Amino acid sequence: MTFEQGNIIKINDIKNAHFIIVSKNAFIKATGMFHVCPVIKASNPGPLHIKVSGQKGFSGTVICEQIKLIDPSARACTKADHLPYGDIMEVSDALQGVFEYD
Repeated sequence: MTFEQGNIIKINDIKNAHFIIVSKNAFIKATGMFHVCPVIKASNPGPLHIKVSGQKGFSGTVICEQIKLIDPSARACTKADHLPYGDIMEVSDALQGVFEYD
């Protein structure tokens, strides 16, 4: 199974949780791994908590400060939905802001 930036996935070992893939597609292709942030149903939007809606109806809030690296060959991952490009850009901008210099 191939994964790409903006996929909303489930990790089978983690019950009732969804994650958004935030890594660039070139990183995923080069390493076979990807970074994810959790997506939760109930949270107040803020600078690092971005509300998103998937193309198949999934919705929630991405928690951008909780970024993790996942190796899908070691964890059973399945696709649940995909974000529209505008939501991917908004999440990417928030993440970039976390790592910019002062």
